Amino acid sequence: MERRDFLRGLALLAACPLCVKTAYAAEGVHWSYEGEEGPEHWGSLSEENGACSVGSQQSPIDIRESIKADLPDLGLDWKSGGTILNNGHTIQVKAAPGGTLKRGDKTYELVQYHFHAPSEHLVEGKTFAMEAHFVHKHPETGALGVLGVFITPGAKNTTFASLAAKFPQTAGEEAALDAVDPRGLLPASLDYWAYEGSLTTPPCSEIVDWMVARTPIEAAASDIEKFTALYSMNARPALSANRRYVLSSS
Repeated sequence: MERRDFLRGLALLAACPLCVKTAYAAEGVHWSYEGEEGPEHWGSLSEENGACSVGSQQSPIDIRESIKADLPDLGLDWKSGGTILNNGHTIQVKAAPGGTLKRGDKTYELVQYHFHAPSEHLVEGKTFAMEAHFVHKHPETGALGVLGVFITPGAKNTTFASLAAKFPQTAGEEAALDAVDPRGLLPASLDYWAYEGSLTTPPCSEIVDWMVARTPIEAAASDIEKFTALYSMNARPALSANRRYVLSSS
């Protein structure tokens, strides 16, 4: 762990100018999810994206085997509101200040959450309609803790429906959110998988403690379609686990 913390510190220093941006993605170099600027080429688009091609702890992964472990419970205290943005790669919500995720002796602050279609993580080769990523940052170390939640078509989710009704339609468009509560996007069970990985967008920095909820949530198919009408495919393909351990809380 000491070696990883050292490497994480170096990565955070390199990514520091990016960390003040809520996207946690390379802003200066154009990238996409297809063609010559797609995932297989991210590492060659700029020097800062090198980890995308040479990193050994990249995300997402296909969660095929996990080890049951005594993982700490997740304590979530998120706040309603924020602003919603179409950033050209996804729909992203800049979280209202003061939201936290506690895991053991670590407390992270919720910075933003955003969506991918289809899901970026797989489970035993299975993909889901969407995946939400709740991006948290440790206020002292700058380390990131990201909670992933799968979304499947089914019963209406009031929170997701409220967001879908306000999805900005053009890149760069932003709007205020008044009373949307992100806790409505959480499953009833917070059992989760945990592993060490990376950002799933450039610069692919390997600075993320991943927590992936084992239980999906449902959202109305019509609301999911409001997202896929804007971004029908914004998921990085799953990458090799490279002998990393995936721990399970149940």
